[in-house]
Amino acid sequence: MRIPKRILALLIPLLFSPAVLAADNGKPVQAATPAAPPVQKPFEFGDVEQKARELAGKPYVRDDAGMPEFLSKLDYDQYRDIRYKADKALWKDEGLPFNIQLFHRGFMFRDRVNINVIDQGVANRLAYNSELFDFGKNQLPSAPPADLGFAGLRFHHPLRHDDVYDEIAVFLGASYFRAVGLGQAYGLSARGLAIDTGLPKAEEFPIFREFWVVKPAKDARELTVYALLDSASVTGAYKFVIQPGLDLKVDVTNHVFFRKAVERFGIAPLTSMYFHGENTDRYVDDFRPEVHDSDGLLLGRSNGEWVWRPLNNPRILRISVFQDNKPVGFGLVKRDRSFDHYQDLEAHYHQRPSAWVETVGDWGAGSTYLIEIPSDAEKYDNIVSFWIPNKPTGPGKDYSFQYRLHFTLDEPANPALGKVAATRIGGGGTDALKSEVRKFVVDFKGKTLKHYGEKAKVDADISASSGKIDNVVVQKNTSTGGWRLSFELTPEKDKDPVELRGLLKSNGEILTETWVYQWSGK
Repeated sequence: MRIPKRILALLIPLLFSPAVLAADNGKPVQAATPAAPPVQKPFEFGDVEQKARELAGKPYVRDDAGMPEFLSKLDYDQYRDIRYKADKALWKDEGLPFNIQLFHRGFMFRDRVNINVIDQGVANRLAYNSELFDFGKNQLPSAPPADLGFAGLRFHHPLRHDDVYDEIAVFLGASYFRAVGLGQAYGLSARGLAIDTGLPKAEEFPIFREFWVVKPAKDARELTVYALLDSASVTGAYKFVIQPGLDLKVDVTNHVFFRKAVERFGIAPLTSMYFHGENTDRYVDDFRPEVHDSDGLLLGRSNGEWVWRPLNNPRILRISVFQDNKPVGFGLVKRDRSFDHYQDLEAHYHQRPSAWVETVGDWGAGSTYLIEIPSDAEKYDNIVSFWIPNKPTGPGKDYSFQYRLHFTLDEPANPALGKVAATRIGGGGTDALKSEVRKFVVDFKGKTLKHYGEKAKVDADISASSGKIDNVVVQKNTSTGGWRLSFELTPEKDKDPVELRGLLKSNGEILTETWVYQWSGK
């Protein structure tokens, strides 16, 4: 019997419905449930680590192409005339505690830096648009390409008033970054990594080639930034947690992967400037008494000793090495904050922050390096300090470190010991100065020292790697409430430089941090 088509049309849906479908055994078969869409994994630091790991297995390719010639020929002033439009700041109108402004490529900033924003776990790249920038007096012969990218970025956060966003941190150029807290002026810089610094060959400057910024909540007190580092010898994944305030803190986690071996692998590098200061023992034709971003290297050692090494602008390259195991920290510090000692109404040297590296976890054995480079102008950063771990480098090697960076106007570490307040050097002798003999005057200050009166028994423990030390005097400085150590050094011929070391004690009790100095007659 033939079934009419209209009846067949009604039966077919019923025959193949879940209610009538059956397996060979006669039992009903349930229809398949539609597959749920895949859940996208939130972007996190582990993703940056994986990118760095994969990148280390490939040849290094610098991403500095695609920049028009007119941008590469800009001079310093022309480049500074290109400004990000403040009203275009990312998140400006969203009521968030942070916003972002970007830097244009040009001048010496040739590398393309990609910027991403992570919103609810999803990372999206920011597209270049020339409308984001005010080019000032610069005349563009043609529109920059759409894939130009950026040179870096900076962050703003309200420090003084809720409705005024102050600049707090900048990432611009290679792996350099700077940060400031309330009432501070930009000075020294930090870096992601230092490779082969201070060697008789070209230094390698790794580059932060990509950033991911996590969009903050409206009540957030910190900002998280991920970065991918790249260079000929290494790659690296970095996590920065920026915490603004009176002092600005940055929690740093890095994971570095090696393409090849390097001679010097510097962790947590700090870069500063020292042109001249109170310990400069040669004439500088400058109306300002002192010109520097930092005046000393402070070390917290695992044995409980605190070491202060005044900075210097040497005539030839100088390198000091301080070995340790599980260091407490190190930093380039500015202790002298008297405007009268700088007399600079534009540079505000007295307001430039110290930077202290507080180690987190076990850093193991290694050395803190201090490199001082001869300089004839304040525009050059001639001071570098970093930690070199006693670990082998080479293809397939990878290491991770954690630390907290403090940008502060106050003393970054505050043990109860007396601290070096000033170091001065001049000719020896009394009535007639003897230039062949050098006189050192070191002032110590601190709450503990104030309790020791003029008649207290305070002695010096002082040594020199060569030469002869004479006329050691320890006396109360009634003007400061501290104590002064002075001595004379007669150098030995052909034994240069001289490593000096001294501290104050009373009845065997150490009263001060250890003052160390590298003096050279060259």
